[in-house]
Amino acid sequence: MKLLDRLLGRAITRGALELITHDGVRHRYGEPAAEPVVVRLTDEATARAIGRNPALGAGEAWMDGRLLLEAGTIWDLVDLVSRNLAWDRGNALRVSLWGQARVAAWWDERNYRRRARRNVAHHYDLGDALYDLFLDRERQYSCAYFEADNRGANSDLDRAQRDKMARIAAKLDLRPGQRVLDIGCGWGGLSRFLHRVAGVEVVGVTLSTEQHAAAIRRAVEEGMADALSYRLMDYRDVEGPFDRIVSVGMFEHVGRPNYRAFFEKVASLLAPDGVALLHTIGRMGGPGATDPWTAKYIFPGGYTPALSEIAPAIERAYLWMTDIEIWRLHYAHTIRHWHDRCQAAREQIIGLFDERFMRMWEFYLAGAHAAFVHDDHVVFQLQLARRRDTLPITRTYIGEAERALRAAAG
Repeated sequence: MKLLDRLLGRAITRGALELITHDGVRHRYGEPAAEPVVVRLTDEATARAIGRNPALGAGEAWMDGRLLLEAGTIWDLVDLVSRNLAWDRGNALRVSLWGQARVAAWWDERNYRRRARRNVAHHYDLGDALYDLFLDRERQYSCAYFEADNRGANSDLDRAQRDKMARIAAKLDLRPGQRVLDIGCGWGGLSRFLHRVAGVEVVGVTLSTEQHAAAIRRAVEEGMADALSYRLMDYRDVEGPFDRIVSVGMFEHVGRPNYRAFFEKVASLLAPDGVALLHTIGRMGGPGATDPWTAKYIFPGGYTPALSEIAPAIERAYLWMTDIEIWRLHYAHTIRHWHDRCQAAREQIIGLFDERFMRMWEFYLAGAHAAFVHDDHVVFQLQLARRRDTLPITRTYIGEAERALRAAAG
């Protein structure tokens, strides 16, 4: 308990946390007048585990029922801790805690082909029934675009996801009949949208067997099977050329050791006048590490890149970075919608899995939300081209195309 007590004494200065140890002793941290989140630990070993490795120790204790909440929710607790460990100049404690994860993370990110397939199955092959409970109708498991409401709280998730796809389509500058590659196509929602609004043909690749089967089924049901082709394969094995390449929410699984190979592959697959659009979670604070709980339970092999880590690989692939857009709070709003939908479907999720899985999922969503509100996480949209003159030299065309695409999507 001494190690955890010292850690919390340094960490919690805003808001308040009350910790009740297994022997009933109460420890108070933070502002005296603030209403505290109240946590009870069931044994001394849990206090030691959290003190040694806070993210992993707390996450596992919550999943196992060894960390109990007597006031507040797990969302409140994660938000409180993250607010105090926010990305900011001079937060030395945050830097030291993240430093613990870096060596292990480097090995975890070496996503060889066999490991890459296993890592994808770990998260994305959990069953369509789960994702139907909290995603939008097109199963867009990536950041939505909340234009109408800066807070995102009252916006419609399905509308925001359609607006995201329209913005991506606008940046791709599509023409009917073009051949598009969707790297990490998920359940095929984006490829169906692109074909529906722009008349393009799409090849989607994924390593998830369940996503692959669902994408094929939806294409057949919607009469798009002649224009949409889905392949259960590694992007490194795809053969081109393609007029356009898009990748949404997949680059986080590539791993830093493979960045150069990824962009070299994109460059080799693009036609001379081709355009690519990369949509990925990113970090503003420079190179970092995936926390050990997330790496173990949610996204093994995953890593959120800094722009300074992506740019050198793009340069070496001789690709033009023709547009950069940074989405700041859009993913926080998206995750809030997912969280609320999961809470509404709590008993159904427990029925599909069990209580421990539900606790794991709650901890995952709470941590992901905090990363976009208090930590350095954002979303990068990077538009790339083989030639500098492929696209118009001002951004006016993006807005014009986006408005037309939204109208076409309904």
